[in-house]
Amino acid sequence: MPLPHGRAKLDDCRRHGPGSGAELFVVEGDSAAAAVSGVRDPAFQAVLPMQGKPLNALRAGAAKVQSHSLFAALIDALGTGFDSRFDAAGLRYDRILLLMDPDADGIHCGVLMLMFFHRWMRPLLDAGRIEVVRPPWGEIRVAGEASPRHAGSEAELQAMAARCAAQGGGVARRFRGLAAIDTRTLQATCVVPATRRTETVTAPAVEAMIEMLGAGM
Repeated sequence: MPLPHGRAKLDDCRRHGPGSGAELFVVEGDSAAAAVSGVRDPAFQAVLPMQGKPLNALRAGAAKVQSHSLFAALIDALGTGFDSRFDAAGLRYDRILLLMDPDADGIHCGVLMLMFFHRWMRPLLDAGRIEVVRPPWGEIRVAGEASPRHAGSEAELQAMAARCAAQGGGVARRFRGLAAIDTRTLQATCVVPATRRTETVTAPAVEAMIEMLGAGM
């Protein structure tokens, strides 16, 4: 799908439409997009990178949202229109997967994306089509073990490191973005449907998050 000049560049898949199994990964930046594109299945998995943090779409008007590079590209890629013009019949993907970097900025970007969907494409949340992918936060490599142990949060990584130290040691590594995760781990934990870690996001969950955090992020 060609996109207007200056918009985020969609790396599309071959299959589209409801019931096709097609998936759209929304990631942070070109390096993350290149990493995910390198391990995705191009038959049914597309990748769209954002450039910087998304606009706070709860506080913006429709014209500002539509002129925003990422949101303009996303609206075009999904094929549904948005707000009062939203039409689920045009949806080009069965699932939209928010795959952000495993760090504080990634969490913030994920929240802003969920605010956009809640404000402008609420039917996608109601239909269970928005999922958050949970990439590993870091890993511990222990001598004699063929595969590293992966942690899903900073607290889990520190706890694992402490246990390994008490048992003879291990080498801890914190992932700095999706591109820092080795391809086999990225594919297994984030991309392949049968093995990745995801959570389907509901509208009430986003509403609770907005209430807790406030809309002025």
